[in-house]
Amino acid sequence: MAPDAGHGRTDPFAPLTSEQLAVSDGHALYVESGGRAGGIPAVYLHGGPGSGCQPDHRRLFDPERFHAVLFDQRGCGRSTPKGSREANTLPHLIADMEVIREKFGFERWMVVGGSWGATLALAYAQAHPERVSGIVLRATFLGTYDEIEAGFCETLPRFYPDLAEDFLSLLPDAERARPLDAYWRRILSEDQAVHGPAARAWHDTERILSEHKPSRTRLDLAAIQSGGALPATPYMEAHYFVNDCFMRPNQLLEEAGKLAGIPGIIVQGRYDLLCPPAISQAVAERWNESEIRIVEAAGHTLYDPGVRNAVMKAIADVASRIVK
Repeated sequence: MAPDAGHGRTDPFAPLTSEQLAVSDGHALYVESGGRAGGIPAVYLHGGPGSGCQPDHRRLFDPERFHAVLFDQRGCGRSTPKGSREANTLPHLIADMEVIREKFGFERWMVVGGSWGATLALAYAQAHPERVSGIVLRATFLGTYDEIEAGFCETLPRFYPDLAEDFLSLLPDAERARPLDAYWRRILSEDQAVHGPAARAWHDTERILSEHKPSRTRLDLAAIQSGGALPATPYMEAHYFVNDCFMRPNQLLEEAGKLAGIPGIIVQGRYDLLCPPAISQAVAERWNESEIRIVEAAGHTLYDPGVRNAVMKAIADVASRIVK
């Protein structure tokens, strides 16, 4: 670990520490901390599954107020083995968070996450409520097949019919009745000629759905078929989604009562096509200490107008509600 001297840092958002932390089953996680040692403990959970933490995520936390930890989940970002799906399940990620918390000596910490990060945040808080001082969610996702099916099979053709045709065009007619299963089967194929185009099409379609004002609304089918760089997230998403995110049906809603006593704020884009407001509402109805803050004219991503600022304010406000 490479500790910072603390005083006189030219960039208050620079990492205090960074390391490769060995966990179980041969995995090593990239873990960094920022802010102020002795500040309010917090952890940031990135999305995907399959993405990674970014430098800007440190800037969500006031460096004078928080001691924030960020990490790349198993197989993601700078963690190794890169892309590995072996011993990579939701229970593994929850256990990894406990290893990280104990390493930093935090008795409790605030948990912050968006999209898949919100899924992991809820699952962790329900498994270890005594270790959670507060929760901030963005774009709540409960990890269910129904949510993914609604996004890709109902919302997609309703809002982007041409894009929906592009998305289905990669599948033979016989498989278009259940396109999610067909895509995930292809993405997890060992044949690059099979998984490459499917992963690119999935990634590009998901990205368009995630932005309130996407720069393009069609797939570049020639580029998707011709090869080139492969996105990381579709492979981890397919692995988790074919396994129902390693949860029982409706697990996060059914166990929402375990969040009792934990203060929380849910930041929700009004026009989020992947994680619509109804999902956040369903969670809030079962979690009395939570409130929903709607960001108008925003969709799914952290960088739609107003969302990032709303998340920063939510983090600061939940910190003020934490009982010492």
